[in-house]
Amino acid sequence: MRELFLYFFIAFLFFFMIFFVNQILLMAEELLKKKVPLLQVAQLVTYSLPFVIAQSAPFATLVGFLMCLGRLMSDNEILIFRATGHAYSSVMFPVLILGVLISIASFFVNDYLLPLGTVEYNKLYQSILFSNPSVEIESNSIKRTQNSTLIIGEVNDRTVSDLILFDNSDRNKVRIIVSEETQIVSPDDPGVLMQLEMGKPVAFFVDKSDKTSFDLLESVSAVMNIFSSSFFVNSSGNNPREMTAPDLKKEIELMRADPLTSDYQLNIWELEYYKKFSLPFGSVFFAILAMPLAVVFGKHNGQTIGLIIGIVLSVAYWAMFIMGQTLGLRNGVNGFWAMWLPNFLIGGTGIIFYIRLIRR
Repeated sequence: MRELFLYFFIAFLFFFMIFFVNQILLMAEELLKKKVPLLQVAQLVTYSLPFVIAQSAPFATLVGFLMCLGRLMSDNEILIFRATGHAYSSVMFPVLILGVLISIASFFVNDYLLPLGTVEYNKLYQSILFSNPSVEIESNSIKRTQNSTLIIGEVNDRTVSDLILFDNSDRNKVRIIVSEETQIVSPDDPGVLMQLEMGKPVAFFVDKSDKTSFDLLESVSAVMNIFSSSFFVNSSGNNPREMTAPDLKKEIELMRADPLTSDYQLNIWELEYYKKFSLPFGSVFFAILAMPLAVVFGKHNGQTIGLIIGIVLSVAYWAMFIMGQTLGLRNGVNGFWAMWLPNFLIGGTGIIFYIRLIRR
């Protein structure tokens, strides 16, 4: 277990730096370009660290365990261990124990520290955005959110000209809103990232199932709330991604009891609920796979082979995870299967390899 933890820690630092550089430092660089104070950027980076830690742990488990067990295999230590009468289960036992411990620690980070960091991140980001709207709202640019597209004209301080919104939040309808002049004001609701006071807006509504008619609405003024959940993967306010698992489960039960809740909306919340468990506990399934793979492929240069196989499998797992999340959000695929299927495939493959190993 000591050797396993050592290799896990080394692999964890490797994946931590990959995710840190790819997601956090690039974000920090972009903010610094827009003259956001260095201290505030450093705070944002700190609040984002739980997200990086939660992502790194499962992949570090696979790569670290494969490298450790592969080295033991190529040095004939597992062969000697077997020659003394010990079964493969004696090797698998510490692997599973450490995999479970890593999963529990990762779940704590994902379910407690991540929502806490997210709330603080978005509070700070909201204050930065209001003091410097150019962080998100740039002149003559296009801003895409999860369900909408904003086309932005000239931006002068907190005044935006020629704002056009294409809204697809309703799966059956398309909403287009045009405003000649819009003012950015400070919102009172912490879940609202920006509040836009639109002057003389025109709204155009089209039903996708009936393209022969449309609705047109004109107004002297209108207020549009841009929610932080539209811009961020992790957002503040009444959003599933900043709740702990027990709170999220209670909210889902209330949504199920509400007849006005759509299946699409409910599935998004369920997707986030199952995601809180599937990624952290992926370490257990990776541990199940690592042991037989190391024995089968680690006879020669086991440490190097373990590193290569681990990285390839990590990329494949991440691709399946992102694909499942995308299918759940866009196509309404059941949240449980969308989030847990990659784990079941990894764990099932590991069990098959292990059964074949003990039958040889």
